[in-house]
Amino acid sequence: VTEGFSIRQLSRLSGHSPFKLKQIKNYWLSKEPPALSQRTYKSIDYLVFDGTYFHKDGCLALFMNVVSGKPIQIAYIERENYENVFPIITKLRDKGINPIAITTDGHPSVLRALKEIWPETILQRCLFHIQNQGLMWLRTFPKTESGKELRSLYGTIARIRSAEEMIVFKIRYSKWHLKHKNYISSLPSSLVAFKDLKRAMSLINNAMPNMFHFITDKNIVSTTNILEGFFSQLKHQYRNHRGLSERHKISYLKWFCYFKTVKNSNTF
Repeated sequence: VTEGFSIRQLSRLSGHSPFKLKQIKNYWLSKEPPALSQRTYKSIDYLVFDGTYFHKDGCLALFMNVVSGKPIQIAYIERENYENVFPIITKLRDKGINPIAITTDGHPSVLRALKEIWPETILQRCLFHIQNQGLMWLRTFPKTESGKELRSLYGTIARIRSAEEMIVFKIRYSKWHLKHKNYISSLPSSLVAFKDLKRAMSLINNAMPNMFHFITDKNIVSTTNILEGFFSQLKHQYRNHRGLSERHKISYLKWFCYFKTVKNSNTF
């Protein structure tokens, strides 16, 4: 259904009855979108990967070309794990794609699959996901001095844009880590707040090697926001089609992405 029009408006515009329009819709939703042209996969060096869930009954996993802003590989999977993501990545490799860099939210099983298929590819961690996860673990009002200081540091991560800002962050974190690491290691793991403080520290420790690749290569994006915006638009459109069967829902999502790739259309 075209964006902004009700089924009655479309019926008047097209001359078809609502029943006929429903038949047409179901006809196309019973079919798979055509395969993308091989030209779609030419000279793709920078990718973004993420997944979005629909009512906890499935996940749309998507690779997007950073330069064009268009989806190049999608799959509707049960959940975002190694077993489901590995075949998606394999299909891209088999189409000749060997990217320089991929920006991802840092899901461990996804990172594992990416490293196996493309061991030389740079994996940029999404700064926005790192910041949000750390702030969530640290709570709004940390009770310890170390927690308050670390929360302040986390609040700056997604705003880092330059080499100078990166250096300042690394120095500040290094000083914080040296000051508090022994104290945090001694905290009892039985208390959830203290356990989460350790998690917040470990998150930066593990992510640090892959947080700032975008500083030296301006073609690498520092967040998956380009995909978040796409998912937001997709879900807004999908809400106009609530009531689709599971099979038709998946087909709709595939057609939506197909048209965005081949035409960058704003309607469907």
